[in-house]
Amino acid sequence: MKIVIVGAGEVGFHIASRLARENKEVVVIDFDPEALKRLSESIDVQTVAGSGSNPATLEAAGIREAEIMLAVTDSDEVNLVACLMADTLSASTKKLARLRGADFERYHDTFKVNPPHIDTVINPDIEVVRTIERLMGVPGAVDVGEFADGRIKFVGVYLEPGSRLAGVRLSDLPSVLKEDRPLIAAIVRDDQLIIPKGGNHLRDGDLVYFISQEKNLFKHLSIFDKHATPVKRVMIVGGGRIGYRLAKRLEDKSIACKVIEKRAIQCDFLAERLARTVVLHGDGSDQGLLMEENIHDTDLVVTLTGDEETNILTSLLAKRLGARKTITQINKFSYFSLMSTIGIEQVVSPRLSAINTILQHIRRGKVLSAISIKGEEGEVMEALALPTSDIVSKPLKKIAFPKGSMVAGIIRKETIIIPGGDSVIEPEDRIIIFATREAIPGVEKILAVKLEYI
Repeated sequence: MKIVIVGAGEVGFHIASRLARENKEVVVIDFDPEALKRLSESIDVQTVAGSGSNPATLEAAGIREAEIMLAVTDSDEVNLVACLMADTLSASTKKLARLRGADFERYHDTFKVNPPHIDTVINPDIEVVRTIERLMGVPGAVDVGEFADGRIKFVGVYLEPGSRLAGVRLSDLPSVLKEDRPLIAAIVRDDQLIIPKGGNHLRDGDLVYFISQEKNLFKHLSIFDKHATPVKRVMIVGGGRIGYRLAKRLEDKSIACKVIEKRAIQCDFLAERLARTVVLHGDGSDQGLLMEENIHDTDLVVTLTGDEETNILTSLLAKRLGARKTITQINKFSYFSLMSTIGIEQVVSPRLSAINTILQHIRRGKVLSAISIKGEEGEVMEALALPTSDIVSKPLKKIAFPKGSMVAGIIRKETIIIPGGDSVIEPEDRIIIFATREAIPGVEKILAVKLEYI
């Protein structure tokens, strides 16, 4: 598979890095020589200097032979023109574009059926707001994903010191818990992703990922000492694109909301468009302002300024002043592993949201959705079992899945199955697979093995 990526920023860099490790042929276009140098020195990819909106540059990158083009620069206009040029030069190339401008939203479907014929439009701002809403709805979770139209939840929680599960071997969970229990599908320990087996033990501080049916979610969360606490009062620090979208969503849910924004002109914009939200002109990292606005009575503080250091410090300050919970926006991937160390557990990232959306559209086989685990350490995928595939019509224990992968759920029409070794995948089942980074190419191969028969 050959993939052309327009844009060598954080999203382009990390998508290129991941695909190169999976032995895909990757060409990256950017006009910034320093960005291309960073890429070529650390990743085995081809680079082309120039603008992705220039047809000659696209030709030089081999757009006619590319199966997929990703337009992920920071400019919506460049991404649109790059897709238009790619459509002119190679109509068969699948095109994905990152478009963040709110004014483009009403035209997303138009772009699919008319030039530039963009197959998938990605708006990371929308995805981040959805992520925040999911985190708000699952107490104690640091990661939440959804499959089967929301009927299955994929949840990551930290195992607190003193938990009854600390030290328990996974194979002993049935005797320890007795009651209906979730499937533990992955563990992150000391920054290492583990796809567990029965002999693995749980430890204090583990980040445990489990699969649960929506109807059993709160019961399963209580096993990890996470209990439902409704969010009634929210403070948003940063009233930019994402802050505004989130405030609108909270208004729709009748949740009391305050927005703190430093720019006076943006405060005017927010005040004109938000009906019930309190808009405050000020610095969200100002301790006096936070105390004046009764931060200690706030259920959730969401920090969404354009500066991630400010977001981190403001979240820490809010927690110190009594806020019950914080969600922090960051963009630098190098910061992810530090967050839990300094006491920040719930993190969102527009760039990671964009990457997750991109992944589901570039995976081979019938992958319906894909979510990164622990940054880049692995993925959980929802895929369709092809009728002629080798994974159907035999017990899971007899299928040679790649090392570091496991089937964590089977959705058969309206029935959801948390599988065991004797479970059988049937044609057209939707399956949920956890996989480490190293196992992804093997999983992809299994999912795509019979594509030519479709």
